[in-house]
Amino acid sequence: MNSRRTRLRSALAVILTVLVLVPTAVLFGRVWSENSVQRDQTNLEKKGVEYITALTPLISALAESQSSALQGVTAPPDSLTAAVARVTAVDNSLGDDLKTKERWADLQSKIGKLPKTTGGTLAVLQAHVETSDLALALYAAVRRNSELNRDPDSDISNLQQAVAIDMPTTVVLVSRMGDFANILQSPNAQIRATVGVQFGQEVLAVQDSVNKLTESLQAAVDDTRSSTLSGSLVSTLDSFRRGVESMTRGANPGGAPNVATMSTAQTALQTSLNALAGVTLKEMANLLEDRSDKLAYRRGEALVMGLLAVLLVLAALIWPMALRRREPAAPAPTAPTGESNRDVASARPAAGYGGGGPYDLQPAYGDIDPTRRERSGALR
Repeated sequence: MNSRRTRLRSALAVILTVLVLVPTAVLFGRVWSENSVQRDQTNLEKKGVEYITALTPLISALAESQSSALQGVTAPPDSLTAAVARVTAVDNSLGDDLKTKERWADLQSKIGKLPKTTGGTLAVLQAHVETSDLALALYAAVRRNSELNRDPDSDISNLQQAVAIDMPTTVVLVSRMGDFANILQSPNAQIRATVGVQFGQEVLAVQDSVNKLTESLQAAVDDTRSSTLSGSLVSTLDSFRRGVESMTRGANPGGAPNVATMSTAQTALQTSLNALAGVTLKEMANLLEDRSDKLAYRRGEALVMGLLAVLLVLAALIWPMALRRREPAAPAPTAPTGESNRDVASARPAAGYGGGGPYDLQPAYGDIDPTRRERSGALR
């Protein structure tokens, strides 16, 4: 009976262990898998921020190269050479993960051919426009392949829209608007007629791009966990807005543009845009780093809780076994002290005729056996 109870208890212990461990393992696996997915996505987004950080000087250097080329300078500016080298280094490191190697190789080839462009002002301008469009496409590819455009947090989602789409587009459009204004000063009536329509379109495009950029930054500030984002953007955003207002006044929509005013405003605007991009990218990097720290903490927490669950189950199994081993064995029954284990009563002869047996100590006054005296005499 005791053996059956022991086997039943062991079976119940195994069943309870399975019922505890299986759901715990399933839950732990899901938490671990989800955490790993989020960690991988966050690391990929951080690579995207690093790549976009390298692209920011490039887009400004391309704008500078376009303006200098339209003024007859054939040599590329030093800023463009440094920016190309920086993007090349980043692409060598992150290009495989972000799938940008082919795009960057094509853009780099286009940049190398810019000083060799011939055919007059419009041909030079067209070559730079194509190159700038490729640079904007590279921004979009980095944003898409790094999954920044799919970030679940509202602040990062709006910041990536601002820094990867709105800002570089604004830089390119402002540069083209300023260069078109300079071309409008050409004595060639045909060139002025061709560029005049494009200039008006660029003015409208700049205004639209500035509005989108402002909305994205405002949305990021309105819904963010960062305590420094709002303060960091205030001064740079105000400087950017003042530059846009000066640029618009110089453009003088509907009339002749003021080239001097636009040139001054363009320089200030490029500076404020670069500062704004730097602040935005820094805030994005900090937000992603905070997320990485939280995911690492949750990962460690899940691991500790999983190990604790296993240890508790093992303790529940081992502890009863240890207690059973420590219990002393029940002693075998023994006879009372002074008595023999042998059944004495069974060896005694039956009582004799007429009374007690050989253990009857009462004296006999008459022998029942008449031959006793004769046998004793014979023995003597």
